[in-house]
Amino acid sequence: MYDLIIIGGGPAGSAAAVYAARKQLKTLLIVKEWGGQSIVSDDIQNWIGTPHISGAKLAESLKAHVMEYKGDILTVKEGSPVSSISGTNGDFTVTLENNESHQGKTILISTGSSRRKLDVDGAVEFENKGITYCASCDGPLFSGMDVVVVGGGNAGFESAAQLLAYCKSVTLLSRSEPRADAITVEKLQTKEHFKLITNAIPKNIKGSTFVESITYIDANGNDVVLPTAAVFVEIGQVPATSFADNVVNMTPTKNIITDPRTQETSVRGIWSAGDCTDVLYHQNNIAAGDAVRALEDIYLHLHA
Repeated sequence: MYDLIIIGGGPAGSAAAVYAARKQLKTLLIVKEWGGQSIVSDDIQNWIGTPHISGAKLAESLKAHVMEYKGDILTVKEGSPVSSISGTNGDFTVTLENNESHQGKTILISTGSSRRKLDVDGAVEFENKGITYCASCDGPLFSGMDVVVVGGGNAGFESAAQLLAYCKSVTLLSRSEPRADAITVEKLQTKEHFKLITNAIPKNIKGSTFVESITYIDANGNDVVLPTAAVFVEIGQVPATSFADNVVNMTPTKNIITDPRTQETSVRGIWSAGDCTDVLYHQNNIAAGDAVRALEDIYLHLHA
């Protein structure tokens, strides 16, 4: 019986594992893949304390830090994802897809999410070659260039606002009228270097070594070619929470609902942190911080 079972090997899961070990909680960390979403980024510039680091190097450093504590107090199990969780506070069972099962008094779910991918010709070919899914991670790489954002929700407009700080121009393509908050839309439309195009359906991405253009279908059914150095895709995320469906309360998009003060879910004894939750902003630093907050509460739950 473990004091705590942590599910996930990204910034949240790794931070939680380090803190759990330091607090001498007998912990099992279950990792499908180290690093989280950022593993695909060539140059992460906003991981605090490290001006530049690739996603692969970040994954390596997270794993190395966790492994410093591996031993009697911390067990790390890699490779097999979780298929289900069950039980009640003080006696949970976590079952893996290889049919292994483990018991724990508490659970922390930090499985993150994946970006919903742009499904057009060229999107796969040019991923990380101008097609990017993180404006805050990769935006500075395109300083002084013309770029495009795909997505008419709040995430798309917030990414556009970030990109305006250093890009020459930002064009946002929305399939319909914007779904973002009206005040956000209005504010961006006052910016000289911002352009909103509605009823624009992406058709293909073209280039040579890197992205050079995106073609979209306009409201009249015509193909329009838009030259660009980068396409930032913000069309939603898919949280990795299927194994917890019907166990904890979730949003309609299957993000786990948590108490923002403690990160505890609707089920006593289960906490969640990072991009798989209903947290407002999805960032590595936020995920790690939320996991630390959860660990503080988990420790009090077990020992106070």
